[in-house]
Amino acid sequence: MNSVIIIIIAFAGYLVAYHTYGKYLASKIFRLEKNNKMPSEELYDGVDYVPTKRNIVFGHHFTTIAGLGPIVGPAIGIIWGWLPAILWVFFGSIFMGALHDFSTLIISARHKGKTIGDMTGEIVDPGSRYAFQLIMQLLLFIVLSVFALIISTLFMLYPESVIPVWAQLPIALWLGHQIQKGKNDLLYSVIAVLIMYATIILGIYFPVDLAGIPVFQELSDIGYSMSNLVTVSWCIVLFIYVYFASTLPVQKLLQPRDYINSHQLMIAIILIVAGIFIAHPVISAPAINHKAFSSVSDVPDMMPVLFIIIACGAISGFHSIASSGTTVKQLKNEKDSLFIGYGGMLTEGFLAVLVLVCIAGGLGIGLEKDGMLYTGSDAFFQYYSSWTTANSGIGAKLESFIVGAANLFEFIGIPEHIGRPMIAVFIVSFANTTLDSATRIQRLSLQELIRSKKSGAKRRTIENRYITTFMVVLLAATMTFIRPGGKGALILWPLFGALNQLLAALGLAIVSIYLYKKKKNYLLALIPMIFVLVMTLWAMEKNLLQFISDQNILLASISVLVILLTIWLLAGGVTSVIRSKKLNV
Repeated sequence: MNSVIIIIIAFAGYLVAYHTYGKYLASKIFRLEKNNKMPSEELYDGVDYVPTKRNIVFGHHFTTIAGLGPIVGPAIGIIWGWLPAILWVFFGSIFMGALHDFSTLIISARHKGKTIGDMTGEIVDPGSRYAFQLIMQLLLFIVLSVFALIISTLFMLYPESVIPVWAQLPIALWLGHQIQKGKNDLLYSVIAVLIMYATIILGIYFPVDLAGIPVFQELSDIGYSMSNLVTVSWCIVLFIYVYFASTLPVQKLLQPRDYINSHQLMIAIILIVAGIFIAHPVISAPAINHKAFSSVSDVPDMMPVLFIIIACGAISGFHSIASSGTTVKQLKNEKDSLFIGYGGMLTEGFLAVLVLVCIAGGLGIGLEKDGMLYTGSDAFFQYYSSWTTANSGIGAKLESFIVGAANLFEFIGIPEHIGRPMIAVFIVSFANTTLDSATRIQRLSLQELIRSKKSGAKRRTIENRYITTFMVVLLAATMTFIRPGGKGALILWPLFGALNQLLAALGLAIVSIYLYKKKKNYLLALIPMIFVLVMTLWAMEKNLLQFISDQNILLASISVLVILLTIWLLAGGVTSVIRSKKLNV
């Protein structure tokens, strides 16, 4: 199949979905009203609650929910074939992911901007609130620890990205200042993006590789791992950065930086699409990879793993945390939630489709490896000959996309030595955004979790964002450095995929209960919830058996705890529905 046909169908499909199903949800199910007062105005504090223009909030929301998800997930999930991956991304994002993101955003806006964990106490019952928030805290804790390690690794793999990624900070602070002065945000954001792209060229000629530091070379000579030294150094820098970035008022750094990154996204999408239209590469990857299903393959069963591996791009539990964590607190008009929540998820779905096309088609244009040139399906199987090959480190997970996209860039006149760093900066920038936003959300969620039980001086301590953020960052850093080279974050990583999708299922469960109590069509959320829950519990059961087989007591215990919390939450939901039904009678 030709790649151009795929992206035309996907783009047209998403456009139709937004203007039909999306608008149906907005007008008939949630009945959005522009006059409803938003938490950003009602609870304005100039730090987290700040009413903001729709396009700027979209930029923040998209870059927060995207991160590495719509790239890494599809880049692994394509191992079963491009067809099941694209079908899951396309239909999953329309009927599950976009509904999930949009509905949690609007429900949070109608509950004073509370996180989905906190508002569970009002929609279900007070006890269920603690079950949901404990699962949230665990997920955010893993995100914070692991993303610091991932970004550090990416800085090592792509030293050209270091200067432009860090240069974004002063550029964003400048842009935020200009916007606060009332300057045209679109004009100045374009200027900011142009400056950022200039720093990419600077980074190409002046890559920052910490391995070149003399003291690191001396330590390496006496037996210390250079990789560990560099990783730990970047992790320390990132934890210091994220502490200050997540305590600053959103309009100073978070909003303008994410606004720049949203422009960077649009440029990347335009360049990739242009490359596809000019190169129109044939999809050389298999539609169904029969090798992955053979009896001698080490690839796990597609069911349920595909639906866990490809989360962002289809549906992801982290999105409900972002919608109700930071995005809702900047929402200025209730009607903006359709564009931000539903539209943001469809945009991410389209990005995931482009990633799949870059790998399935762009990679086949040419891959140089070990002095050999591979094309067509031979290039694909250099990365997807086995599960081990496809998952051998973050570099392997991203390299197939980067090579495929760089091949397409060459058809529009961007040479490989510039195209690869451009894509790397795009990837690292989004990962950095997720790190910052996740820290802020975890702080807000932690404050909600323990606020009700504190009073007086203790309550003031919890309300202090500097103290609470320090607690969050310190805990994540401790986890990261508990093993050499910052590898402590990987201890809990096997739990992440299933835990993330579990939160998506639970988020849809809360939406279902909310719609039921409002006498709306709750089946729109309930049916996707059942599907995601079944897939997730299936995956968790497989994981638990593996943890027990490996005698990994820690992961097995946490898995059992999460399953018990889920049962508690679902039981609370059923009880709440029954109680509501009796009251209505």
